[in-house]
Order: sequence, then C-alpha cells, then structure tokens
Amino acid sequence: MKDKRVLYVSSEVVPYLPETEISSMSFEAPRLVNQQGGQIRIFMPRYGNINERRHQLHEVIRLSGINLVINDLDMPLIIKVASIPKERIQVYFIDNDEYFKRKATLTDEDGKLFSDNDERAIFFAKGVIETVKKLNWAPDIIHVHGWLASLLPIYLKEYYKDEPLFNESKIVTSIYNQSFEDTLNKDMFNKIRFDNINEDAIKSLEEPSYSNLMKIAIDYSDALIIGSEDIPEDLNSYLQATDKPILEYKSKDEFGEAYTTFFNETVLS
Repeated sequence: MKDKRVLYVSSEVVPYLPETEISSMSFEAPRLVNQQGGQIRIFMPRYGNINERRHQLHEVIRLSGINLVINDLDMPLIIKVASIPKERIQVYFIDNDEYFKRKATLTDEDGKLFSDNDERAIFFAKGVIETVKKLNWAPDIIHVHGWLASLLPIYLKEYYKDEPLFNESKIVTSIYNQSFEDTLNKDMFNKIRFDNINEDAIKSLEEPSYSNLMKIAIDYSDALIIGSEDIPEDLNSYLQATDKPILEYKSKDEFGEAYTTFFNETVLS
C-alpha cells in the first residue's frame, strides 16, 4: 500500500469513542496502511460526547465555513482536526451545532435513536466529500465503516458523479452486525430524493432500516469486507448474490495481510 491514498470514513474511531468492532477497525486499518507507507485521511463525526480538550481538537478555519443544503435548509459545516497520539495520524471531524452538539452519539439516554439521524448521515456524507474536495486530495480507495457513514457511496456516485477528483477512487464498505432496531426517520427517502438522487436506487429507504441502508451501500461500492463474524442473514444473502469482490471476515489479529492483499490485488487491480 506504499504511496496509495486511502480515505477512511467511519461513524466511530478509537480513541475518541469507546472500543467496538467498528471503532477498533477504523483505527487499526488506517494504522496498518500508515505503517506500510500509504497516505491516509480519517473522517468521523464530532459527537458532543467527545472531549475536545483531552483529545486536543481544534477548528480548521480554511476548511470550515461552507453551508451544506440538507432537506432545503442551509447547515453550516465546521471542520475540526486532532492527532492520534504516537501514531502520527490525523483525524478530521465533521461538526455542526444542530446535529452534533448533543452529548451523545446516535441514541438518547433511553437508547432511542435520534429522530434526525437520517439528516446527520446525509450531512456527514456531504461534509466528508466537500472537505476532501477542499483538500484537493484524490483517494485511491475510500473505505466506509458504520451505518452513519453508509450514504457516502451513493452520494459519491450519484450527487457527486461529475466531480473529477474521485474519478479513479474505489469504494470499499465494511459490513458489520453493529446495527439498530426499528428504522430511521421515515422521511429519509424524500430528503435524499431532494438531492436528485436516483429514486429507484433509494426506493428501499421508504423503510429506512439498518439492512436497507447497508444494501444501498453495497449497491454503490466497488468491493466489500465482512467486518463481523456474524452479520444479519438478509445482508449475508444480499452479499452472496452480488458479483462484487468480497473479503470474508478476519479478526483484528489476522486482518493485516488479508486486507493488504485484497486492496492491492483485487480492489486496485
């Protein structure tokens, strides 16, 4: 992976949030590429429960200041950055007071999904792409982790399809079993349709369940990684029916060689 550019887009990353399968791999995978001489960028949301002082986050004024249109509303984009200690890895944080100031990640204190998680996902996808455009940094691979990041593949290939910076980028999505019950806001379909995204492609989001979100990510990815030992059966069946390259599950202790081979010999070939 030497000299390859890999963009990591994740809903969670250690050490900024507690260790889970997603947050752990969203740190270990970029660390591996970094050690191999690749160039990396990591993006995640700046949730209000991330301690900015402890992790030394600071705003990047030259990247902040644009507005993203979400469901016909202008929402200011704020970009913050921090470095993971000892690793020389920078993490970019997508922030907005309306969506991310609350002192929680995806659910309230009763475990109920926030009603605007759908808009947060749209804002996150657009915010990442707009910031990478400002950086003028063309990734060879874009690696997506977690359902809050799952709209990035469709936005990149539909809403930003005429953006030349990403012409050669390959999208890889990792599929985990870290899901949610019930559905996101039922108006999610209309909010994405507002961005003139192919209506047929998002028809399943009239019922915005975890599986339906991930199926759209699968449809718009170039390759896929099974990130959990067990994933929902309907997603597993959907994966097996696709003709896209799939890397089977590898544990955190054994993923290194398999990921490197998959990226070099399959995704980039």
